[in-house]
Amino acid sequence: MNILFINSARTWGGTEKWTFMAAHALATEHRTHLVYRRAVVGERFTIPKYRLPCLSHLDLYTIFQVVRLIRKHRIEVLIPTKRKDYLIAGIAAKICGVTNILRLGIDRTPSGFWFHRLMYGSLADGIIVNARRSRESLLRATWIREANIRVIYNGIDTESIDRRFPEVISGKPEGFTICSMGILTRRKGFDFLMRGFARFLELTEAPDARLVIIGSGPERSALESLASELGIDGRLRFTGFLNDPLPELARSHLFAMVSKNEGIANALLEAMYLGNAPVSTRAGGAEEVIDDGRNGYLLDYGDVDALAKALLSLYRSPELRNSLAKKARSRVLEQFSIERMASEIAGFCREVVGKE
Repeated sequence: MNILFINSARTWGGTEKWTFMAAHALATEHRTHLVYRRAVVGERFTIPKYRLPCLSHLDLYTIFQVVRLIRKHRIEVLIPTKRKDYLIAGIAAKICGVTNILRLGIDRTPSGFWFHRLMYGSLADGIIVNARRSRESLLRATWIREANIRVIYNGIDTESIDRRFPEVISGKPEGFTICSMGILTRRKGFDFLMRGFARFLELTEAPDARLVIIGSGPERSALESLASELGIDGRLRFTGFLNDPLPELARSHLFAMVSKNEGIANALLEAMYLGNAPVSTRAGGAEEVIDDGRNGYLLDYGDVDALAKALLSLYRSPELRNSLAKKARSRVLEQFSIERMASEIAGFCREVVGKE
């Protein structure tokens, strides 16, 4: 198949990581292409790629250029990955008579507004989500056809990680490092994490406990001010954006994902595979990865006391921490391979194309 991914992101994040992994995994058996907006995204890809402005949902120049690419490269399937891309891809696909399959990486329920009905309904031949919870949220919009939605779990490149980090649990340094990662926005819940960390430090001295937050974004200044207000600025390190965050994840002992809503985050899977005990809010697909108390902890967003107690139990018991980490790693290995993800994406594309 000839498949064109579209990603208009301005920065690198989880959706961009998924696009990269999916496009390159599929490229072993299919011809994949990318339309991108910013160099920070496009420069990482080695497949054929085309930079377009993607200025708005109805950017006529971009739509025209996508139509040209479809015809020139005989594209059969478009996979737009950002909300702005959905309409661009949908219109171009209709003009050319090809298949448009959206990829949605967060938990979202579209409203009945005509704009949403157009993007997720009449212009979408299929929708890929990465968690059953995300599928259920979409189906609250009763005008979306259930048969159009396919749950395909994210996959990670475990072989590549193994080559770089062969001793991910036994090779951890001394101390207690909590790591979290994502674009610094309110939705990601970093303020909640910091309050939970501060409460944890009130419960025990924990002189070797540190919090590392990986990522950049509009909330950084506000979060730095909050760290000072909470008195944890000496225990907290903001790394900023990292091209390669895996070494940080390999050194940490616990990974916290505390978003208000989420699909199944690549960062969570990578952290689990790199030997981190996971602590997560019950956001989106986390409950499909973490069995509470068996391979990690789940808690409600905003419950600062529950977060502090989870951190405390894992700090006080390295044995418990290592047990959860080993089981978390095994879950990723069993269920979240990149080969399975690519195979399921290709199968869904063939299925949808065959219906038309």
